Amino acid sequence: MSEYRAAVRHQTLRTGIVEFDNGTGSTVSVPCTIRDVSGSGARLQLNSSLWVAEQFTLIFNNGLRKGCRVAWRKGRLIGSAFADGYASPDEQAAMMTADEQSRHRLGIGARVRSARETRGYTEVQLAELIGVPAGFLSLAEKGEADIPLYQLMRIADLLLVSLDRLVAGPTPSDVSGEVDAA
Repeated sequence: MSEYRAAVRHQTLRTGIVEFDNGTGSTVSVPCTIRDVSGSGARLQLNSSLWVAEQFTLIFNNGLRKGCRVAWRKGRLIGSAFADGYASPDEQAAMMTADEQSRHRLGIGARVRSARETRGYTEVQLAELIGVPAGFLSLAEKGEADIPLYQLMRIADLLLVSLDRLVAGPTPSDVSGEVDAA
């Protein structure tokens, strides 16, 4: 399974607009329900069975516009991937509520902890290798602190896992209840 398809998604059930060029130079706007989002894409349900172009712009109800491409289709459900890869922290803040962001941060922390333990590092050892205090890493693994992207990239390299897996991979089973409850 693609790591994008395994991304931790946060249910939103918000309205949005799918906007695309219909091939004749006209822009078509189709209402949709944004069922869930992650840092790498969104799952949409069209409010009609209208065809949607492979490349489109997803417009959130707060005005945020995000370029997307169709990753998969199943009836009126569309899996979309953000055209520029991951959403920035500001974009994610506009796409997700504070509670959804907290669950996402907790998932990242759990995946970092799992990868660290799999490779046999202690919190102190990994913290020293990435140049942060051990207390910061402890908070980040508990979902109480954001890990900057450059540090996540370094962690992924050190622990021999992909950045995608740390940010959007499956959450370790021993903490899935904590992530869902958060």
